[in-house]
Amino acid sequence: MDLNDKKATRESFGEALAKLGSENKNIVVLDADLAGATKSGIFAKEFPDRFFDMGISEQDMIATAAGLSTCGKIPFACSFAVFSTGRAYDQVRNSVCYPNLNVKICGSHAGITVGEDGGTHQMLEDINLMRGLPNMVVFSPSDDVQTKWIVNEMAKTKGPQYIRTCRAKSPKIYDENQEFEFGKAVQIGDGKDATIFATGICTSEALKAKEELEKEGINVRVVDLFTIKPIDEEMIIKCAKETKKLISVEDHNIIGGLGSAIAEVLTDKYPANLIRMGIKDMFGESGKADELMKKYNIDKDAIIKCVKE
Repeated sequence: MDLNDKKATRESFGEALAKLGSENKNIVVLDADLAGATKSGIFAKEFPDRFFDMGISEQDMIATAAGLSTCGKIPFACSFAVFSTGRAYDQVRNSVCYPNLNVKICGSHAGITVGEDGGTHQMLEDINLMRGLPNMVVFSPSDDVQTKWIVNEMAKTKGPQYIRTCRAKSPKIYDENQEFEFGKAVQIGDGKDATIFATGICTSEALKAKEELEKEGINVRVVDLFTIKPIDEEMIIKCAKETKKLISVEDHNIIGGLGSAIAEVLTDKYPANLIRMGIKDMFGESGKADELMKKYNIDKDAIIKCVKE
């Protein structure tokens, strides 16, 4: 992991989308008056004839994307996560998932790390909403390389898909040669003392904690669950068998998010105790991203404390 090489996954999303545009003319992009923030504006600059600014009308955006998909287009519909999954939930459910259409939804500015935008814009329920929908695939990338791989995978794979991207910058975790597999987690390290299941921006925090703990002779593994639905059941059961302690950490409500998804697997397949770190069923507040991660106990220091307890 390179702590000096940082990029927000929303930027990586926009760059990957623009590259896809030159490779596939069926790619079209819709945005709800937030192209500068979601970074879909990078695509808009390159391919203005395939970009549609729908204005502050997220429900119309999703319904239009559904229509475009029936004409052979591959639409990526972008907005803040609080709008693309929350305000447009009915359209996502009934216009995209119910008919199982090939629509890709981007929820930018997800989680507490939206920072100064405050509780109204810090979407902490999107994973819960999206993974509960039949036919929907849910991605939560951890760094630049992984985000770009996911965007390409989304374009190649048919069906409703949701990608959650962040405003805050995160370190580069993977090199360009890293191999990813749809629905499969990435295990980093073989420590037996604990498994830290992480996703999104919390993956780099888990890796920082791993490095600090190793200095004290505590060996943990980090499992990056960048695909939350379908989740890697085999990896979860493997770690439950091999490690003494299981912890999940996410920039999301602990209800219905990554921790809940892991707990469901453990309950059905291999009963084991899981400590869920995340936002404790509350709304966020305005503040700097790193300060909020510390306050809500999802940063490196909180993870280290949890492992040691």
